[in-house]
Amino acid sequence: MALSVANDGAQDSGANLLAFQNHKQHQAPPIRCPQQEDTKKDGGIGNVFWSRPESRLWTTMLLLGTCLLYCTRVLMPICVVTMSSLFDWDKKQSGIVLSSFFWGYCLTQVVGGHLSDRIGGEKVLLLSASAWGSITAITPVLISSSSSHLILMTFTRFLMGLLQGVYFPALASLLSQKVQESQRALIYSTVGTGSQFGTLVMGAAGSLLLDWYGWESVFYLSGLLTLLWVYCMCKFLLPEKEIIVSLQDLAKGLSLSSKSTKVPWRKLFRKPPIWAVIVAQLCAASTFFTLLSWLPTFFSETFPDSKGWIFNVIPWLVAIPTSLFAGFLSDQCISQGCKPITARKFMQVIGSGASSLFALGIGYSTNFCQAVAFASASIGLQTFNHSGISVNIQDLAPSCAGLLFGVANTGGALLGVVCVYLAGHLIENTGSWVSVFNLVAAVNALGLCTFLLFGKAQRMDLDPAYTDL
Repeated sequence: MALSVANDGAQDSGANLLAFQNHKQHQAPPIRCPQQEDTKKDGGIGNVFWSRPESRLWTTMLLLGTCLLYCTRVLMPICVVTMSSLFDWDKKQSGIVLSSFFWGYCLTQVVGGHLSDRIGGEKVLLLSASAWGSITAITPVLISSSSSHLILMTFTRFLMGLLQGVYFPALASLLSQKVQESQRALIYSTVGTGSQFGTLVMGAAGSLLLDWYGWESVFYLSGLLTLLWVYCMCKFLLPEKEIIVSLQDLAKGLSLSSKSTKVPWRKLFRKPPIWAVIVAQLCAASTFFTLLSWLPTFFSETFPDSKGWIFNVIPWLVAIPTSLFAGFLSDQCISQGCKPITARKFMQVIGSGASSLFALGIGYSTNFCQAVAFASASIGLQTFNHSGISVNIQDLAPSCAGLLFGVANTGGALLGVVCVYLAGHLIENTGSWVSVFNLVAAVNALGLCTFLLFGKAQRMDLDPAYTDL
């Protein structure tokens, strides 16, 4: 309020000053933006959360990205028979090519997650996608230009594993910083369905392209679509200044110094809830890899007259709506007043517990339809893990969720290799598929019990105390 000066200026100024003070006392407090409150509650780490329109757009684009990730991931199993015949590979050589992806996949989970926590998950996603899209698109040219087909193909698949290993840790890091905890389950589950969509799309379209135009066309299509997705992300979602990443930023992002990260990540690994979610994620991932690897062989040997497209498609079709339903159910429970940890544990009981019961039922199935029903239920219910342990990592440490997810996923991939081998060993020695599904149930039970006993949904990355969500 302006102060007027008259002949009795002092008296008038005093009156105006008194009026100004009274006005301030009765003035309404400033309105605080909900996003600012959420950011403060989140420890000030990361930017503000996405608005609802932004969240929908990012969810759609990340769903497409996950779909393309799996399109490029599963194209080699689709093309390997044709390429083996063309390049005269035996089963052992084909196995070397197929397995080379997973060895690369194990090596970059932790590094990719930590880098995403430092420079932004969206930047890591786009950098890796542009690289794996380019490699996929030029693979036919590289193979046709050299006589060392086996070496080149093994090397390119190893590179693909290295580049795609950062994707899900980067995704966990991005969502932990941009999505409120009451919405994470549905968004993560929705984006996760891209894995099923990608498997189905490439299984159908890839098989047709393989028959009509040869194996090269499958690589060209997957690689070019991935590069188109990267272009759309850069054009419509990210400003130019956020796309450019300098080598200096990458070097700083790779540093694991606690002083530079301002996150006491070394102390995190001394907390039981951190290890509980890591063990649970490790067990869930390894059992998924075991079922993924051995179910086709189980159906082919147990029901020789069965149609491959039925047992290779139906379980993945079932997994899509169950994943979406799990995310919706989890977020609804939290919005209705349920504690986040209660919702996470309930989802995990279904994802690891109920799915294991149906997995056990597969081994005792007496007919093909029953076996397909049990397999579909088991794989479908496993998607509840997305709304349990996968988002619980983001609950515990949103500032370093990528790093923790990378640790858990690396262990899951390595244990998956062990479980897949052990399953084959059990089949050879017992002659019964029941032992394989018993192994799946036992590993899942270990992870579930650990999470139920020690799991929490409290911030653990703030020093010295943590905030209850």
